[in-house]
Amino acid sequence: MRVITLAGSPRYPSRSTALLSLCQTQLEKRGVEVIPWNLHNFQPEDLLYARFDSPALQALKQDLENADGVIVATPVYKASFSGALKTLLDLLPERALEHKVVLPLATGGTVAHMLAVDYALKPVLNALKAQEILHGVFADDSQISHYDRQPEVNQTLAARLDEALDTFWHALSRRRPPLAKAV
Repeated sequence: MRVITLAGSPRYPSRSTALLSLCQTQLEKRGVEVIPWNLHNFQPEDLLYARFDSPALQALKQDLENADGVIVATPVYKASFSGALKTLLDLLPERALEHKVVLPLATGGTVAHMLAVDYALKPVLNALKAQEILHGVFADDSQISHYDRQPEVNQTLAARLDEALDTFWHALSRRRPPLAKAV
């Protein structure tokens, strides 16, 4: 199994990237190959000027094509997900997430932003034709410490993240490959 993690924070390190690191560790323990992607893999000009022929974008598209699942993590700014992430998602083909299981993660300064996953991010992931978009995990900033070193999350968030990863794992396991790949 192969999973892409996509860090949508313009900052590195970040709390949302820390969540992806924790997910990667857990999935690798289950034998999943995890390929991390970050906004910093792209030249800002390629994103801003919509350079569809960007080598990094071409590489991401290839990795997505060969992936079974995707975990997308983003900070919430102004009640929505990162604009830089939106810029990247806008450059992907319409069916970039077809046949993929997607787990959205988000971080924000207050729980008042927790619905940003459902009302802002999930519709965009759905527009990219994800096969299944799982219930996301929102973490407020106080639940993640030392994100710039060895990230630690509080017990409540750890339990929610473990449950989400377990659901993700089961969704990946029952996922059927596209017919063209199965033949």
